[in-house]
Amino acid sequence: MRGVNLPNWVTLGRIILVPVFALAYLLPGAETYLLASALFALAAFSDWLDGYLARRLGQTTRFGAFIDPVADKLIVVTALTLLVGRHANPWITIAGIVIISREVFISALREWMAEMSRRGRVAVVRLAKVKTTLQMTAIAMLLAQPPDLTLWVLAGYVLLYAATVLTLWSMTVYLVAAWPTLELGLRRRR
Repeated sequence: MRGVNLPNWVTLGRIILVPVFALAYLLPGAETYLLASALFALAAFSDWLDGYLARRLGQTTRFGAFIDPVADKLIVVTALTLLVGRHANPWITIAGIVIISREVFISALREWMAEMSRRGRVAVVRLAKVKTTLQMTAIAMLLAQPPDLTLWVLAGYVLLYAATVLTLWSMTVYLVAAWPTLELGLRRRR
């Protein structure tokens, strides 16, 4: 694709990894758990790498700003869906619902804010970066093992719930930042 720079190629590579790690997770055999986890971890690392390259090389683009969060949501939603299906318990299901719902809500909020020409008010905050790190670590840990309740899986659940709490907290931070614009938009529609 003409005009796509290196950071954007890294992001597109992350999107390509989504069905690959999903297929690896769904294949039978204990070694496929580790493969799925390694592919997911590679995709998660590429999330950091594309941002680093874009800033370091001065190659931030509107396409990159659009496609990066899409890629992030694809890997997280796919992984959580797989884990909820395989683990089939209320603990991971509740965390999965909260995290996926927040991702959808924040995406809609960012779109609304862009429509109101106020996208900068819902920029990524440090809290969201910590949430993402915990979330990606927890998901990689959970993908690496069968759904048996081992110490490793329990540690993955604990990290996932820490990420879930930060998910709700960061969503609140975004909502508070966007509230004046939301109120303004609601008043205009009356």
